[in-house]
Amino acid sequence: QVQLMESGGGSVQAGGSLRLSCAASESTFVGGAINCMGWFRQTAGKERERVAHIGHQEGSEYLHRSVKGRFTISRDNAKNTIDLQMNNLKPEDTGTYYCAAAYTCPQLGPGHNSYWGRGTQVTVSA
Repeated sequence: QVQLMESGGGSVQAGGSLRLSCAASESTFVGGAINCMGWFRQTAGKERERVAHIGHQEGSEYLHRSVKGRFTISRDNAKNTIDLQMNNLKPEDTGTYYCAAAYTCPQLGPGHNSYWGRGTQVTVSA
């Protein structure tokens, strides 16, 4: 069973920055059980939505259109981690951010065979 540990998050004012990190309990992006990791965001009463993901191939990054130009996702294969750098945060970025991992990116997400972290809260005030 793959375990994911999130860190980062917190409360900032609009325009501020935060960095989320997620560490996997086993090797990632090397053709093993995990070849895609990402971040999902959820707010009360809404479905969990994909914010960003990154696969094992160069150029496999995905960013939701609402965060393009502000967020960056990166990975460190040696540390089995991914990071989400969030700049110019907006109040609508507020939510609980969940790290997720799967064998492939199409399998990443709710209702699929994915692993999930416990979530970390991001609050952006106006």
